Amino acid sequence: MAEKKPQTFASHTRFDPLYHFFVLPVFAISVIAAIVHFIWHPGLHSGWLFVVFVAAAIAISKLRLYPLKVQDRVIRLEERLRLSSLLPEPLRSRIPELTEGQLIALRFASDAEVPKLAERAISEKLSPADIKKAIQTWRPDCWRV
Repeated sequence: MAEKKPQTFASHTRFDPLYHFFVLPVFAISVIAAIVHFIWHPGLHSGWLFVVFVAAAIAISKLRLYPLKVQDRVIRLEERLRLSSLLPEPLRSRIPELTEGQLIALRFASDAEVPKLAERAISEKLSPADIKKAIQTWRPDCWRV
């Protein structure tokens, strides 16, 4: 999956148009419509309709979040392996101090700059956003779901 333009901090987030701009709005509107219907026509049927739409909206959200969490676990593993081969020994023993968010953010740093950035992330407790902003040579992640 090749990107047409290089990734940067400003362009690394990705949207799935069918999910973010169709499915989510449809379910959000459906929940709102069910609330309005329940207010205008209170009863068991309209209450149940609201419950079903809320359950469906939660299911749709969970169906998106579960694979992202699995992908985050894989990224953490990949980055720990990458860091163990790129970092000097004193810093290598500090890899467990990196948070999940820091590891996920470090995946965008080039091999050349990752040792200094990892050291800064540990010592300065950099947030994932700060890590991404500090990256000079962006290493794209084009496979993120």
